[in-house]
Amino acid sequence: MRLPEADLAIIDRAAALRGRSRTDFVRDAAVRAAEDVLMETAPIRMTAAGFEAFVAALSGPATSAPEIVELSQRAAPWETGDSDAERAEAWRSPAPNR
Repeated sequence: MRLPEADLAIIDRAAALRGRSRTDFVRDAAVRAAEDVLMETAPIRMTAAGFEAFVAALSGPATSAPEIVELSQRAAPWETGDSDAERAEAWRSPAPNR
């Protein structure tokens, strides 16, 4: 495969950051990209009963995920007015009960 020097430089830099050879890095990236394409085009097959259950699940009332609700109630690090260290710690810690 022939690539421009600028592309090779980017690939080499990224490969080095991962501790991989150029060949390994490019092979892994190409395989991941190929898998993505194949998954995008793979048909989903299910029985009629399975499809009915799927449609019923989508048609039912939505339920909230407590973890997502809690995360959405946290203040963003840039909104707290604290120091960088305090913002980082607040972002990692669970939000107080509200």
